This record gives sequence, structure tokens and C-alpha cells, in this order.
Amino acid sequence: MVTSNIKQSEQRARRPGSRSSTVEPGPCEGRQASPSNPNRTARGAVPSEKQEAVFFYCSSEEKALIRQAAADRGLSMSAMLRQLATGAAPKRRRVAPRVDPALVLAVSRYGGNLNQIARWLNTATRAGRASEIEALRVAAALVGIERRLAEIIAQHRRPPGC
Repeated sequence: MVTSNIKQSEQRARRPGSRSSTVEPGPCEGRQASPSNPNRTARGAVPSEKQEAVFFYCSSEEKALIRQAAADRGLSMSAMLRQLATGAAPKRRRVAPRVDPALVLAVSRYGGNLNQIARWLNTATRAGRASEIEALRVAAALVGIERRLAEIIAQHRRPPGC
């Protein structure tokens, strides 16, 4: 019975970086794919080109030096180490601009209305229920939403006090 417990524990997957010499047969314990923990990329996302991981041990002083060197270069530690190892220039990420939360809220509200109307129009058209008058009303509502969105965005593009 003791040997079966040992065999079962040896067959379990180990976390990356663990000091165990056991071969990893599958995903880490507790990380299996399930509806609440899917093992796939986000919808529409392109899987990363980077599929492999490298782990190494260093002292806390060395880690602090690496972290500081990466911060000085404006890179993550992994990007800096990858650049040093390969000599390739890192891909620069664009910093997301700061946006007024009120603008985001207003645009998302109108965007939701726009999506609902477009969905209704597409469904009604496919089912043959959309009369020309209803379609014109919906089109007018869409134009109104588009104009209001343009006004909101234009207000937020103007410098304060104008």
C-alpha cells in the first residue's frame, strides 16, 4: 500500500521549478482543464510563440541586480534575459493611454445599444420580419448613436477649458 501511494505521488505532475527529478507527464496538479479552469487561449487570441520555459537559481542579490537592470531598460526580467541570450531586440509594447473613465462608460453604453440594435436588425432580416419602415427606424437610431458617440469622443479630445 505504501508503494502504491509513492507511485501515485511520483506520477503526479510537478510545478515548474520544483526540485523533483520526476518526469512531468501532464499539466501541474490542480491546473487541469475544466469549465472553470480552461486550458486554452482567450477567445480570438493568438497562442504565444513562446512555448518553452527556462528556470535558474540565483541569490537574492543577483535577482535584485537583474530586476534593476531590466527596469533601467524598461523591460521585464524575462525580456531582458531573452535579449541578452539571443541578441535580438525586444518587441516594444505600446503603453495603453490614460482615458477618462466617464468616456469609457459613455462609449460602452452606446456600444451596447448599438450591438443590440444591430443584432435585432440582423435577426429580423434573416427571418424576413423586418419591414422597410422598421429597418429605416433602426437605421436612423444607429445613425443617432453614431453621432452621439462622435460628439462624446470629440469632447474628450478637446483640451480642457475649450
